[in-house]
Amino acid sequence: MSRHLPSERAVSLRARLDRARLYLCTDARTRQGDLPDFLDAVLAGGVDIVQLRQKDLEARQEMEYLEIFRAACDRHGALLAVNDRADVAHAVRADVLHLGQNDLPVAAAREIVGGDMLIGRSTHSDEQASAAAAEPGVDYFCAGPVWPTPTKPGRPAPGPKLLEYVAAQRVARPWFAIGGIDLGNLGEVTAAGAARVVVVRAITEADDPGAAAAEFARRLKG
Repeated sequence: MSRHLPSERAVSLRARLDRARLYLCTDARTRQGDLPDFLDAVLAGGVDIVQLRQKDLEARQEMEYLEIFRAACDRHGALLAVNDRADVAHAVRADVLHLGQNDLPVAAAREIVGGDMLIGRSTHSDEQASAAAAEPGVDYFCAGPVWPTPTKPGRPAPGPKLLEYVAAQRVARPWFAIGGIDLGNLGEVTAAGAARVVVVRAITEADDPGAAAAEFARRLKG
């Protein structure tokens, strides 16, 4: 196969990304002590992509947690995302590397992870979203935070208007709304034109995370 053509794995991952609607970011559940059971519950409930987001982890500890994530994703057919760290993503055979605006340039990340991994971008404004929609090597992007969220303290929340802007561009790449999204405001998100969402607390802090994930999935895929 020519090196200029996408590999079978890359084609498969992009097809799975196209079908994805629900993206979960979670910490390693050290306080609850239930990481394997939690992952099984939310992935069975309908989470399509799961990312470990826990700042200040040493690489070795992050990789140990991600092995648990990798096994759960393999059991349920979900995509495993790694936040920021291209080296860690490569080491744990992640499906997705997610980059913020201040992380590695996409071209540099591609040199590390190769062409068989999806790369996503965080965007926080109309201009950043437009750039990510056209940036070579980017497979998807997230737009937000829609509403203020403690996971990104102090970051301005542009509200549904950012989603309306992105939806109006009719971009070819998949994109996700992110920031303060829960079952109570999901209708506003979809009304603004977003078909995919990233969720944190609405699932991680739910009394029944699996049921919360299932309800998100039902509304997004129904």
